[in-house]
Amino acid sequence: MTEARVSVSMEKSQTRPESPSGTDRFHSSHDQVVHPQSIVTLIPTKFIAVADGFERKEHSWFISSQIPTDFTIQIQEVSFSVHKYPFVSKCGYLSRLELQPSKSDFSSDIKLENFPGGSETFEIILKFCYGLPIDLNPQNVAPLRCASEYLEMTEELEDGNLISKTEAFLTFVVFSSWKDTITVLRACETLSPWAENLQIVRRCCDSIAWKASRDTITEDSVNEEGWWSDEVTTLRIDHFMRIITTLRAKGTRPEIIGKCIMHYAERWLPGMDVEMEGLRGYGHVKKDLQFSILSKRKEDVGIGHSKEQKAIIESLVSLLPPQHEAVSCKFLLKMLRAAMMCSASPALISELEKRAGMMLEHANVNDLLFPRYKIADQGKLSNSPEECTMHDIDVLQRIVEYFLMHEQQQQHKTGKSNVSKLLDNCLAEVAQDPNLSVTKFQVLAELLPENARICDDGLYRAIDIYLKTHPSLPEHERRRLCKTMNCEKLSLDACTHAAQNDRLPLRTIVQVLFSEQVKMRAAMQEKEAAPSGNNSEQEGNHSSTDMEIKTLKAELESVKMKMIELQNDYVELLQDYEKLSNKNKHTSGWSIGWRRIKKSFHTKPDKDETGGEEQQRSNPSRIHFRQRQSIS
Repeated sequence: MTEARVSVSMEKSQTRPESPSGTDRFHSSHDQVVHPQSIVTLIPTKFIAVADGFERKEHSWFISSQIPTDFTIQIQEVSFSVHKYPFVSKCGYLSRLELQPSKSDFSSDIKLENFPGGSETFEIILKFCYGLPIDLNPQNVAPLRCASEYLEMTEELEDGNLISKTEAFLTFVVFSSWKDTITVLRACETLSPWAENLQIVRRCCDSIAWKASRDTITEDSVNEEGWWSDEVTTLRIDHFMRIITTLRAKGTRPEIIGKCIMHYAERWLPGMDVEMEGLRGYGHVKKDLQFSILSKRKEDVGIGHSKEQKAIIESLVSLLPPQHEAVSCKFLLKMLRAAMMCSASPALISELEKRAGMMLEHANVNDLLFPRYKIADQGKLSNSPEECTMHDIDVLQRIVEYFLMHEQQQQHKTGKSNVSKLLDNCLAEVAQDPNLSVTKFQVLAELLPENARICDDGLYRAIDIYLKTHPSLPEHERRRLCKTMNCEKLSLDACTHAAQNDRLPLRTIVQVLFSEQVKMRAAMQEKEAAPSGNNSEQEGNHSSTDMEIKTLKAELESVKMKMIELQNDYVELLQDYEKLSNKNKHTSGWSIGWRRIKKSFHTKPDKDETGGEEQQRSNPSRIHFRQRQSIS
């Protein structure tokens, strides 16, 4: 027995075309084409007898045989020393080449470039050509089908050739089984473009979609993702798109398709689960906020910039059914956050904003807190306060605007009350940002129409948080901001708190006090007009009403006394001022302040000067009693 070994080195090779429809062929070193009729197509029995003598050492395959091998074939980094006739009898591609035996151990006759399936697949073909039995299974049938097409192993050369065997296995075995079809489709991911051109991918997707659509006919499948969902979501995005597109064409219900899309996104987009929780734990300095965004994005969602993630997001959005109930609002907002992280196209972001706006009443606060990723994209800190905000207010504003546009087109407008509470909670979160301008905050607060809010307690809470976070806000901007709030829509508890809130401007406090008195008077009238029940309940209600009336009267008397004291103090201050003015000929800075105080007692509240209100706000307790006296 002699051993023929082949080295990996090459003398000359050419590239085999990747498409099965190509006409250019690789030729041997002589480049002379030989007709198939001139080649012996029968395999001598002596080749079959020694076919079980395959051995592999490192990157070479060789056959122990009394007959020396004719040539070598190199696939990737592996060389195969084989006999000529077993191959030319079954491979039409090799039969057209003039194959010469190897002249040395350091040369190779053929190198097959871009061979489907690589050297592992060629090992199976090697056994098949030598007449040994091979094991077809879902893992290797797709590579073998592509490789047999590459080598042109057709029925014209021999009955029962490899092309016909692999096709029969696909048709009668693989496509009748769900799991086998999924396995073959996964194997096709590395066989492009051969698997596409041979329609293996299309047939697998059609088979999966047909089985899935047949399963979703039952009613219970609406509440379940289906037994096929887990398997389908493991596929590559282009294969997943084919299956979902086929399912939609077969009339599968939108909610089933939507659940499958959401399941796929959860598996392939892990950055979607990152949620923002306001400014908790972050410094209130501009650079601290920016560094927090930069570090959080690099640690948690650094994978989001990859092209693969961006392609997945764009593909999933294109697959979304037009029906609103197909996917949840929470999922749309997560997709929007992921799209912003990946710097997706403005058209894609706008589409997600519109869809989320139509379902805004089903969202929550954390879903609507979008961090401003543009700072991290630029890679440097910005000096503009508008660009240093923790949250992207513009995105939130556009979503609310899309919601209002959708509400105008609907006949039944029932979602504004829920959205008003949601927006007020969002305002309370973004109000903690020290870099948020009063204009941005006011625009966001005024997005909803006046009749959308039944109660303004949430808006008052957000305004109070903003004023607390921005203590240096000028008085005229405080007044402008508080105009967005309707004091008549505040509850009695909110009025009580606002009346003692020294952060509010004087005009707003007066309005709150007036509203508080009106609400208390209305509450007492309702109790007096309420129908009497049994004697014990009537006596209890009467006694409680009397106590409240006595308490109010005592409070009003106290306010009157304090008001008299304030007037006396004012007279004394005015006298001291006149004495000082007679002594000093020139007007000082103190005289200007006393003039403003004097004007504040003789002009209407709407025309008060800024300085006068600031001077009066220096003693909030006295102002509180003075306002109650004026109201009484």
